Amino acid sequence: MQTYNNQNFFLIAGPCVVENENITLHIAQTIDEICKRLEIHFYFKASYRKANRSSIHSFTGIGDMEALSILAKVKEQTGVPVVTDIHAPEEAAFAAQVADVLQIPAFLCRQTDLLQAAAKTGKVVNVKKGQFLSPEAMQFTVEKVRAAGNPHVMITERGTCFGYQDLIVDFRGIKALRQNRCPVVLDCTHALQQPNQSSGVTGGYPELVETLAKAGVAVGFDGIFLETHPDPKKALSDGANMLPLSQLEPLLEKLLKIRSAVL
Repeated sequence: MQTYNNQNFFLIAGPCVVENENITLHIAQTIDEICKRLEIHFYFKASYRKANRSSIHSFTGIGDMEALSILAKVKEQTGVPVVTDIHAPEEAAFAAQVADVLQIPAFLCRQTDLLQAAAKTGKVVNVKKGQFLSPEAMQFTVEKVRAAGNPHVMITERGTCFGYQDLIVDFRGIKALRQNRCPVVLDCTHALQQPNQSSGVTGGYPELVETLAKAGVAVGFDGIFLETHPDPKKALSDGANMLPLSQLEPLLEKLLKIRSAVL
């Protein structure tokens, strides 16, 4: 796994999905510059394709090859490692040609063949904890990755279903997640979603991103995950829970102060 300063948290951030080359590079370069100033290890995240959409009318991507070529340009121009989702075993080797971290979506976190295909690429495997799983149950997911010969795994908490249309983060779960002896990450934007809306478009509470991120750093998550966009209202996917890009640096500065205070 990429090394990072364990006296600090690392950041996984970017837009939900690759929209086009210009905006993807702009977001990556902006976050990279901020993280270099603040000495935060940064992974750029953008999905090359979105498979889990509420509505058939939702945006799913610009095309796999084009999106992956844009992610390759991000790596070339910034030098930052890239995170992207995969949804089926046959995607693993394909995405691994570009991605440094293969991310397993929360709804797929128990899929043995998917987890092992990702593991066999030798890339870091970031597994989102299912909204339906206890923190303790993630030990079996981690075991599947390691059993395939890959020790490079991390777990991302992204909230637990609370009724039909809400999520909640139970911070007690960090103790159980840490027992897996791997980095644990808090997804501060997806954990604030309002899924299963009657409109077919997921809602969210972006005004609470800062609150959740502060709590995550305070209790000791190794990494912070968030999606960000220059204009979330115009984002093609998950704009309802994104952090405006202009708010990222002030938030990270606050998180660094909290991290320093709790060490």
